[in-house]
Amino acid sequence: MTLTATAKPVSPQPGARPSAAYRTWRTLSPYAFVAPFFTLFAAFGLFPLIYTAFVSLYRVELQTPGEMEWRGLGNYTALFGDEIFWTALRNTFTIGVLSTVPQLVMALGLAHLLNYRLRGRTFLRTAMLLPYATSVAAATLVFAQLFGRDFGLINYVLGLVGFGPVDWQAGTVASQIAVSTIVVWRWTGYNALIYLAGMQTIPSELYEAAAMDGASRWRQFIHVTLPGLRPTILFTVVVSTIGATQLFGEPLLFEGSISGGISHQYQTLGLYMYEQGWGFFHLGRAAAIAWVMFLLILVLVGVNALIAHRRSRKEAGR
Repeated sequence: MTLTATAKPVSPQPGARPSAAYRTWRTLSPYAFVAPFFTLFAAFGLFPLIYTAFVSLYRVELQTPGEMEWRGLGNYTALFGDEIFWTALRNTFTIGVLSTVPQLVMALGLAHLLNYRLRGRTFLRTAMLLPYATSVAAATLVFAQLFGRDFGLINYVLGLVGFGPVDWQAGTVASQIAVSTIVVWRWTGYNALIYLAGMQTIPSELYEAAAMDGASRWRQFIHVTLPGLRPTILFTVVVSTIGATQLFGEPLLFEGSISGGISHQYQTLGLYMYEQGWGFFHLGRAAAIAWVMFLLILVLVGVNALIAHRRSRKEAGR
């Protein structure tokens, strides 16, 4: 039986000059450690992004994906001339605002309460993640029953206080509020734990100094907690904005229609892209929508970063 041994770079002795193999190993080893990530990113992130941009310039049908007809920017011009696209864009914005603002405000308040020494706070922190761990399909189907027009619990409670039944799936504002409620329920606890982690990094000496100066808990929250959480708040705003732009599961399962209601009253850009690609079989048009969503996310993230940068410069100049 023959035994083979592989050579391994040996660390040089103190005072000795490193060998060429050791210097090469020291230079290339960091790239070897990060290579798996970049390989997977190139295969499942970068390549689909580039290929989607390529497909968006052609007319491609789902039935015949091998037959591609050059259209240039024709898919984009047809998209911007489609009234339903602008409806989906407006719905994406309104649902994003209705879900993101209450979600982050509630998460900030819950994190502030959990930051105090409460009984059972470990259980409460764990319970915060239960909605996030719940399947979006299960959560949406349950909320669809709660918002039912005839036998829904929400309309039953409204009837107890003197309000008539609301058709949560037919009305524009009502349906968008219902979809936003699902998003708020699922993501509030997740953001609350992120805020809680940020609050625990704020030095306790700042709170002690504020208390010695006679600041109430509300003033401590305004003048100590919020400034210390500014990077965390910016992070959650950016992530929530991206999530709102890509919203898909909740509006799809709320009524089970890819059109987002009879009059597209709660159809988002993600649902509109799915309708074009897998409902009408226009893969080229769907690819163009995907790139519009990608550019929209870049613009929104850039605006958030610009606002944060200007505010930090303004405060630094005080």
